[in-house]
Amino acid sequence: MANMSPKKNEMPTQAPDVRRHNFLEVALGYTPEQAIDEAKRCLNCKNKPCVGGCPVKIYIPDFIAKVAEGEFEEAYQIIAKQSSLPAVCGRVCPQEKQCESKCVRGIKGEPVAIGRLERFVADWHNENVIDAPKKPESNGIKVAVIGSGPSGLTCAGDLAKRGYDVTVFEALHVAGGVLVYGIPEFRLPKAIVAKEVETLKQLGVKIETNMVIGKVLSIDELMSEYGFKAVFIGSGAGLPKFMNIPGEQLKGVYSANEFLTRVNLMKAYKETSDTPIMKAKKVAVVGGGNVAMDAARSALRLGADEVYIVYRRSMDEIPARKEEVEHAEEEGVDFRLLNNPVEILGYHNPDDRRDPKNGFVTGIKCIKMELGEPDERGRRRPVEIPDSEFVLDVDCVIMAIGTSPNPLIKSTTKGLETKEWGGIIAEEETGLTSREFVYAGGDAVTGAATVILAMGAGKNAAEAIHEKLCGEK
Repeated sequence: MANMSPKKNEMPTQAPDVRRHNFLEVALGYTPEQAIDEAKRCLNCKNKPCVGGCPVKIYIPDFIAKVAEGEFEEAYQIIAKQSSLPAVCGRVCPQEKQCESKCVRGIKGEPVAIGRLERFVADWHNENVIDAPKKPESNGIKVAVIGSGPSGLTCAGDLAKRGYDVTVFEALHVAGGVLVYGIPEFRLPKAIVAKEVETLKQLGVKIETNMVIGKVLSIDELMSEYGFKAVFIGSGAGLPKFMNIPGEQLKGVYSANEFLTRVNLMKAYKETSDTPIMKAKKVAVVGGGNVAMDAARSALRLGADEVYIVYRRSMDEIPARKEEVEHAEEEGVDFRLLNNPVEILGYHNPDDRRDPKNGFVTGIKCIKMELGEPDERGRRRPVEIPDSEFVLDVDCVIMAIGTSPNPLIKSTTKGLETKEWGGIIAEEETGLTSREFVYAGGDAVTGAATVILAMGAGKNAAEAIHEKLCGEK
C-alpha cells in the first residue's frame, strides 16, 4: 500500500549536544523499515521528472520501487549502472536542489527522500555484499585521469566499465580529492570514500598517488611517452581565495582549504596526530557556503567555545544546504549575517623574533550591511552601512570565500586554453578542451561547485572519450 504521508521519514541523528564534541557521522541513516516506508511514498510517475533533475541520470523510480519491495541489492545495482559513488552522493549531494526539487510529492508536501534512500541502499550493499564486481574485458586502450575527486573517479569508473585501461593520478597521498580533504568525517566518513575507491580498483582502475601532474609528469609526456590515448582533467579547484584585507598574514588566519585539510586528511583532531592546528577558543568563519559550515562545525569539535559565521548577506541568500545550516545552528554556531570583514586585528609578541608584522589574531573588524538592488545573478547586492563598524573578539579567522583551479596544469600543457579566472575552457556537453584528446570537467572547469555536478561532468566526458576512441555511443 502506498504511503501518502505528506512528510518524509525523519533521518535519525546524533543529539546536537553530543555530536558537537565528536567527529562521528551526524546522520545515522534509515533502518530497513524506515527505508521501505519512505520508498512507498514514491508515486512512480510516468514522466519521471526526478530523473531529469539528476546530473548522472540515475533511474530513481526504478531503484525506489525495489526498496519498497525490500529488494535492496537490486536497488543498488540499478543505481550503480549510472553512479560510481552512491554512498557519497547519498550523503553530500544537494538533492533538495536536484532530483527532489522535481518530485511531484513536493507540490503539496515534502518530496520523497531520494538522497536518504540512495544512502541507505549503498550502505546496505557495502555492509552485506562482499563479492567484488566483475572486471570487464580489457580493450587495451589507455586513458589517464588527473585528480581522484568526484569528477575523476566517475570518469574513471565509467571508462573502466567499458574495458579501458584507466590510471588515475592523484597529487595527494590518499585518493578521493575533495571527498577526503574537504568534507569532514562527521558528514562523510572517509571509510565510505575508501570503499568506493576500492570498488573502482576492483573494476581495474589503477590509482597513482603523490603524482603532481605538471610537476612530476606533464600531460604532453603522458600522451607522447606513456601511451595514453586520452586524458581527462578533474583536478578540482584547490587554490584558496582571500579578501586582501589588512591582517590576513597574522597567525591564526587560515584558508578553509588548509584548515579542513589538516582536520580531515591529516586527522589533526586526534591526540596522536602529528599535524599542528590552532586550538582556538573564539573562531570567525567568513563565508556562507557548505565549506564555511564544515569549517565552523569542525572548529566547534576542536574545542572552540564560540564560533561565528560572518556572512555579508541574509539567511535567505546563504548558499549552504539548508540541512547543513540547521545542523550548525543546532550545534551552537552563531550566525552574524549582513556583516562583512574589513580588517583582521592582531598584536605582536615582543619575545617572537620573527617578522614583526606576523603577529597573532585578536579580533576581526566588520561593517554592517544592508541588501540593495539585485546583482547580475539576481541576488540583492550587499551595501555597506556607513559608520557601523564593530569588532568581534576572536583568536582565529577562517576564510571560506571560494577557490580557483591551480594554474600548474595550464602552465605546463601546450595549447590548453583557460578562462580569465583560471578555469579550463571545455565544451559543456563533452568536456573537450582546446587540445585534441584532452578533456576536462568538474571544479577545474566551473570553479567550486557540487559533488554531483562534478560527477555529471565526469560522466559526460567518459561518454565523449569512448565515442572518440571507439566510435560508439
